[in-house]
Amino acid sequence: METIKDIAKACGVGVSTVSRAINNHPDINPETKEMILRVIKEHNYIPNNSARNLKRTKSKSVAVLIKGISNPFFSRMIEIIEHETQEKKYTFLLQRVEENEDELNVALELAKEKKPKGIIFLGGMITHSDEKIRQLDVPFVLSTSGYLAGKSDDGRWNGNAGWSFVTVDDYGESYKIVNYLCSIGHKKIAILAADIEDDSIGKLRYEGYKQALRDNGIEPDERLVCHMDERVDNYSMQTGYRLMKKLLSETQDFTAVYAIADSLAIGACRALVEHNKRIPEDYSVAGFDGLETGEFYNPSLTTIRQPVEKIAKETVDLLFQIMQKDGSNRQIVLPGELVIRESTKEV
Repeated sequence: METIKDIAKACGVGVSTVSRAINNHPDINPETKEMILRVIKEHNYIPNNSARNLKRTKSKSVAVLIKGISNPFFSRMIEIIEHETQEKKYTFLLQRVEENEDELNVALELAKEKKPKGIIFLGGMITHSDEKIRQLDVPFVLSTSGYLAGKSDDGRWNGNAGWSFVTVDDYGESYKIVNYLCSIGHKKIAILAADIEDDSIGKLRYEGYKQALRDNGIEPDERLVCHMDERVDNYSMQTGYRLMKKLLSETQDFTAVYAIADSLAIGACRALVEHNKRIPEDYSVAGFDGLETGEFYNPSLTTIRQPVEKIAKETVDLLFQIMQKDGSNRQIVLPGELVIRESTKEV
């Protein structure tokens, strides 16, 4: 057993579940945790972020701080980043950041205690001043969230980010899929959106949604916006299911629903089916991310596919270029792909 992926496969659970067991996180079934720790012991696996391993390898480690570990989109990225890091003979450290935690503060503490050579911020958003960010004297790259650093208030890229990131244009790709729904005749498009106070990718996808409507001569309708509740929700199928049921209880005056993540969209589909609604005959459904689950769901999900493997590999390569002093800060924005499947149809 060489990687966290191997442990997850042996236990029949996800990488994020193994991480929670290793980090003694309370959000895990006690029996599952006991089983995972037993498998780890049986195979003499030493978690990369354990204290005894850190003592030997802290000078050759890369830390990944992940916010939103429950989002299935990140599972594949973690696997690739771990593999690419270990290929470069560095130890991979996985640090979960809670939704109510500040990822920069977590990074500053981690840099002090574990002294990694580099840090990858996966998900979340850094909104601090340049002065505070400079306190982090470890090379770092923002992955899937850095585009916010160069955004103006209207969601457009201004090119002034002072640090490195790899991401897609969440605003532009969100615009693309909503514009597609408009192009096939939908005028009343609901959205399952992030918390109303969200200042990360959820905000960008929401802004892209609104701008696409306006450019198609449609004024956004607040009655068709269903926001997450930051106290209870995350990017899960269960959240999508709950939001869709809430939306249906308040209004059915729409023909399409755009969920800002595939996991939300799949949960929404379940709620629609329970209400005896047909997809796409009664309602078209579209998502964002390109999860494999969406391809095999019935009906298969129309979505924006993010280039997960390319994002992960570019992130690691960019970080190592900065660490090795042969690269400067770069901002890499990769294109997404509109994938049209069975869950949407022309009105």
